[in-house]
Amino acid sequence: MNPEVYKEIERKYVIKKQICENEAKFRKRQLENELPEFAKLEKEKNKVAINFAREILSQTGVEKEIAEENMKLKIEEIQKKADKLLKKSGYDKDYLAPKYECKLCEDTGRMLLKGEQKYCKCFIQKLVNMTYKQYNILKIEEENFNTFDIGYYSDKKDNAKYKSENSPRENIEKIRTIAQKFCDNIHDKNQKNLLFVGNTGTGKTFMSNCIAYDLINKGYTVIYQTAPLLMDIAMEAKYNYNNDLKNKQKYNAIFEADVLIIDDLGTETLNNNRFTELFNIINTRLLKDKKTIISTNLMLNELNEEYDERVMSRLIGNYIICKFIGDDIRFKKKKIAD
Repeated sequence: MNPEVYKEIERKYVIKKQICENEAKFRKRQLENELPEFAKLEKEKNKVAINFAREILSQTGVEKEIAEENMKLKIEEIQKKADKLLKKSGYDKDYLAPKYECKLCEDTGRMLLKGEQKYCKCFIQKLVNMTYKQYNILKIEEENFNTFDIGYYSDKKDNAKYKSENSPRENIEKIRTIAQKFCDNIHDKNQKNLLFVGNTGTGKTFMSNCIAYDLINKGYTVIYQTAPLLMDIAMEAKYNYNNDLKNKQKYNAIFEADVLIIDDLGTETLNNNRFTELFNIINTRLLKDKKTIISTNLMLNELNEEYDERVMSRLIGNYIICKFIGDDIRFKKKKIAD
C-alpha cells in the first residue's frame, strides 16, 4: 500500500505515544507535590538504582547477578510502600502508568512476535481505515454495545404491522444477543455469518458498528464498506490487478481481513461481472473461514429477485438472518433533539 500512508500512521503513533507518556509524567509530578512521602519514596528508589548500577559496573559473574537481584528486591520493597501509600490516598496502583490506547504494542504500532518485529493489529486496522476511507468506522466510538439503547424500540406487539410475534424491543434484544455471541465466537468454525435485513432506520448499521467496535478492540481487523464502494474497489483492482500494486493489496485485503462488513447490499449497480465478483467475495471468505456481515434494506424475497441462486444459496445456508423491525429510529432521535 502507499508508503506515504504508512509514514503518516507511524508519525501519529510517535505523537500519540509521546503525549500519553507526557501525561503520565505530569500525573506523577502532581502526585509528588500532593504527597511528599510519595516523592521521598521515588527519590529513594532512584538513589538505590543509581548506587547499585555503580556497584554492578565493577563486578562480574556471580557477584554481578547477586547485586542485580538485591537491587531488584530493594526496589520492589520501596515500590510496595509506594503502592500502599497510593491506595491509602485513594489512587489506583496503575494511576501513574501511561494510558496507552493499545496495551499490546503500547502505542508503538509494532510487536515482537517469535523474535521478529511485526505491525500490531491496531496499526493494521488504522491502515485499513485510511486505505479504504472507512468513514463508518469513525462512528464506532459513539455507536457500540455500551451506547446501545433499546428504549428507542417499541415494546408494543403488532403482528400485522411488523410481521412478527415479537415487539421491536424483544426482537432487537434477540439480535443483540446474536451479535454479541458472534463477537465471542469469531474464530469458531461453527459460528455462522450474519445477514441483517430490514427497513431503513431500524438499527442495522448501528448493530454493525457495535460488532466492529467490539472486534477491533479485541485485536481483529475489520473492513467496513458499502456494497457500491466495495464493488468499485473490487472491479478496479480486477482490471488493473497486475499493473497497480496498491489496488492489488486493497483487493487481497477484502479476502484476508478477519471480518468484512458489507453495508447497503442491493444499492450497488449490478451486471454480470459484479454478480460474479460479489459471489467470489462471499464464497472465498466462506472457504477461508473468514467472517462476513451483510446488511440490506431488502427483504429475502426481494434479494432473491435481485441476486442469482449461487449468491442466495450461500446467504441462506451460511448466514444467520436477523430481521430488524420497528419505526425509523432516526426520526425518534431527531424529535428528541428538537
